[in-house]
Amino acid sequence: MKIFITGASSGIGEALAFEYVKRHGSGKTFIGLSARRSEYLQKIKQKLASNDQVQCITYPLDVRDHTALTNAANQFIAQFGAPDVVIACAGVSSGTLTEHAEDTVAFQAIMDINVIGLVNTFQPFINAMRQAGQGQLVGIASVAGVRGLPGAGAYSASKAAAIAYLESLRVEMQHHNIAVTTIAPGYIRTPMTDINTYTMPFLMDVDIAAHKFVDAIECKRRFVVIPWQMGWVAKLMRFIPPVLWDFLAKNAPHKKRIPLA
Repeated sequence: MKIFITGASSGIGEALAFEYVKRHGSGKTFIGLSARRSEYLQKIKQKLASNDQVQCITYPLDVRDHTALTNAANQFIAQFGAPDVVIACAGVSSGTLTEHAEDTVAFQAIMDINVIGLVNTFQPFINAMRQAGQGQLVGIASVAGVRGLPGAGAYSASKAAAIAYLESLRVEMQHHNIAVTTIAPGYIRTPMTDINTYTMPFLMDVDIAAHKFVDAIECKRRFVVIPWQMGWVAKLMRFIPPVLWDFLAKNAPHKKRIPLA
């Protein structure tokens, strides 16, 4: 089994690495882990090294850097061959308000990481997957991409764009026998949600979420919302008339604004 994961230094990305080792670690498993925080990647690599069937390579990089991701992909492919699964987990969230000029920096960072980061992650692997005649690309979106949430314009927009992009990619990759899976999580207990000061319905522990994510990936689901309760919420959100949505969302709690670069 050959897996490459971005955003792997914490949260969902880290949990997915351990979930794959749990499932496939009895046989040879090759894992590429990338993230900006190299010290966290090294700690995860050391933990994974306790299984002698697992070979883990770390790639400290920023998903906004296409050249760095291309180099990482080329190194991974040269060492292990085309991956079976590439999971784009890298993502960032922050409250944003268009009225504040300083938030334009956060808007740019969120769009670059959450949308362009997907493209930068997948593009370098596609030719190798095409030559192998198989493979799977997995993008982590969010229920927040279903409707625009107040105080989260950048995050909602980025995840809506991610959902649309992944759908386009899925149709394109059908010609090459490459599956594309979109996972739209609700609230998962990670460092990203730990800063939220409001109630998070159906909050799920990250290890349980990772188990469900890999179930969906191995079933090659096209689009899935996790947990399932948020799937029903998402369906309801899609059909609420705009005038009612505006009324319901007007006074919703806002995510904390934090500087991003």
